[in-house]
Amino acid sequence: MMLPLPRGLYAITPDRADTDSLLNAVRSALAGGIGVLQYRNKQADAMLRRQQAEALLALCRPAGVPLVVNDDLALALAIDADGLHLGSEDGDLAAARAALGPARLLGASCYDRIELAASAIAAGASYVAFGAAYPSTTKPHAPHAPLALYRQAAASLSRPVVAIGGITVSNCAPLLAAGVHGVAVCNGLFDAPDIAARAMAFQDVTAGDASI
Repeated sequence: MMLPLPRGLYAITPDRADTDSLLNAVRSALAGGIGVLQYRNKQADAMLRRQQAEALLALCRPAGVPLVVNDDLALALAIDADGLHLGSEDGDLAAARAALGPARLLGASCYDRIELAASAIAAGASYVAFGAAYPSTTKPHAPHAPLALYRQAAASLSRPVVAIGGITVSNCAPLLAAGVHGVAVCNGLFDAPDIAARAMAFQDVTAGDASI
């Protein structure tokens, strides 16, 4: 059976070389009630990525929060992570699904293209992500995914839809009303002065909407 994607706040780690700082931030996010954690660090070398991913998994497992590894199938398999997330140029989804087996999460970035999502689902994706929903400092040149796309995707696709890009507590309500399953957030969570309180605020908003 495929692991279900929890609803609500899908947290994405910031690029941090200081592992203690990263772990403290994630502890706070877990305390606030995130649904999923994606480990993403584009700056770290392979050794640091392995160390950080293992440490994050040790935090997430007791909390019952799935850990998804960004763009690195070998790392996801090596640490027995709960899933993998791939961009359109980060590997073959069907091959990743075969390697991961049927149970683990497999996410796919689909940008502003619903046809990519349909292909990803056919290849074995367990959820699809569209964005940027709003202007994003993490990926300032990402294509804009309009609200109508989220409505179309939520209504027509057979897998959960995740919104990403520039999402805050104050602007996520239209996405929830459009039917998205989760909101993926990096800076809007981890740049907060009180990460736990920010996570709680996101979860309050998402839990309060009947469509999520």
